[in-house]
Parts: sequence; C-alpha cells; structure tokens
Amino acid sequence: MTREEVANMITSMNLPCAYNEFNDNTPQEPPFICWFFARSDDFIADNQNFQNIEVLNIELYTKYKDFELDDAIEAVLQAAGLVWYKETNYIETEKIFQTAYECEVVITASTDT
Repeated sequence: MTREEVANMITSMNLPCAYNEFNDNTPQEPPFICWFFARSDDFIADNQNFQNIEVLNIELYTKYKDFELDDAIEAVLQAAGLVWYKETNYIETEKIFQTAYECEVVITASTDT
C-alpha cells in the first residue's frame, strides 16, 4: 500500500480522523480516529533496507465500548489485507474509551508522477 492508500482507507471508515492529532485545538466529539505511523519494522537483507514496513497505529475514541464500530473498522482492515492487534483502554481522566489497532503495512512507492 502507498501512504495515500492508507490515508484513504482510514477516511473510508466515515469517522472524523486526523494524522496523530486534530490541529484546530477544538475538542473532538467521539467517536473519532487518530492514526499515525509509529515506527518502521523494515525487512533488512544484505546490509540494506530491502522492504519498507511501517507500523500503523489506529486509535478509535468512543464514549462507550462500541462493538459494532469495532467490527466495522476490522472489516475495513481485513478488506485491505491487514493483520492487526487490538487493545482497549478506558481513559479515566477523559471519560473515554480508546481502542488501539496496530498493523504492519508494506509501504510501496506512490504511482503518482
């Protein structure tokens, strides 16, 4: 996938979303998504980075645990051929649930010229 395809996949989830954080400094009303590439986990061969692999984090924030929304997000990830790990936490200070997905994405060069 290209980084643009990853962004389009996130946008297709039909929730307010932003890379890392919303920049307008206004509180977001849940549900919403923040996503980012946390680190690389490249495939290395012959003393060089052979394949660019990015660790993608998708964080869903909700007022209550929304299993149907989880299922919808997981359907999008599955359709994209991604494997994920999921963890849910309740953030007491914000009174909000965070469901975090972590996936490894093989990043390909953009075909735009």
